[in-house]
Amino acid sequence: MSEKNYVSTLEKAPRTWVGQLAALLACLALLAWSSSAVQSNSTGGSGLAVARGIISGILHPTPSLLFNLGTNGVPYLLFETIAIAFLGTLVGAVLSVPFSFLGAKNIVPRPVSYLVRLCVMAIRTIPPFVYGLMFIMVTGPGAFAGLLTMSCCSIGMLSKMFIESIEELDRGILESLDAAGCNTFDKIRYGILPQLMPSFSSTLIYRFDMNLRDASVLGLVGAGGIGAPLMFAMNSYRWNDVGAILLGLIILVLIVEWFSSRLRNRLMRGE
Repeated sequence: MSEKNYVSTLEKAPRTWVGQLAALLACLALLAWSSSAVQSNSTGGSGLAVARGIISGILHPTPSLLFNLGTNGVPYLLFETIAIAFLGTLVGAVLSVPFSFLGAKNIVPRPVSYLVRLCVMAIRTIPPFVYGLMFIMVTGPGAFAGLLTMSCCSIGMLSKMFIESIEELDRGILESLDAAGCNTFDKIRYGILPQLMPSFSSTLIYRFDMNLRDASVLGLVGAGGIGAPLMFAMNSYRWNDVGAILLGLIILVLIVEWFSSRLRNRLMRGE
C-alpha cells in the first residue's frame, strides 16, 4: 500500500473522539455522584483527618506495642498470623491432592471427575469471612477457627490449580506407564508427581501469600491473628497503635514476598 493510499485510509476511518469524550464525561459524572455519598464521622472527624491520623500513626508507631514480645505485642500477633496462614496452606494442600487427582479427566473416568469438580466449585463459592463465622460458631473464637478457614479456602483454589496442572501432562507418559504394567498409584507416584512438583510448589507459595493477607483480616470476625487488635485500635482512634500494627504487617508482607519470589524463581527457572 502506497503512502498516499494509507493516508486516505486513515482519513476515511471513523471518528471516535465523540464517543471517547462522552465516556469520559460519564465517568466523571459517576465519580462526582458517588462522592456525594461520602459522610464525615462526627466522632472522629472528617475522612481526611482520619487519613492523616493513620499516616501519622505509621510514622510515629507506639514503641511499647511494636517491640513488646508478650501476647499483646505486634511480634506475637504477626507470628500467630503466619502460623494460621502456613498451617492453613499445609492442611489445604494435603487435602487438595486427592481432590485434584480425582478431578483430573485424564486420570479417572469423566463422571467421577465432574462430581469432584462440582464439590471443589461448591467449596470455592463460600467467601473466607463466611467460613470464619461458621467455624467460630463451631470451635469458638481463636486461631483454630482461622486455621480451619484458611484450610477450606486453600482446598478450593489449590484443587482447581492442581487439576489444571495434571490435565496438561503429556498423555504419552501415561501410555508408556500403562504399557509397562503400572497401576494407577504407580503412575501417580513414579510418572506424574516428579513432573508436577515444581508447579505444585509454586502454586502453594502463591496460596500462602494469599492466606497471609486473608489471615491478617480474619481477626475482624474473631478468628485469631492481628486483625482484631487492629480493629479495636481503629475504633478507639488510637492511631499510634494502628501505625505500629500496620507497620509490622507491612514489613512482614514485604519479607514474605521477597522469600516467596526467590523460591518461585528457583523452582520454576532454577535461578
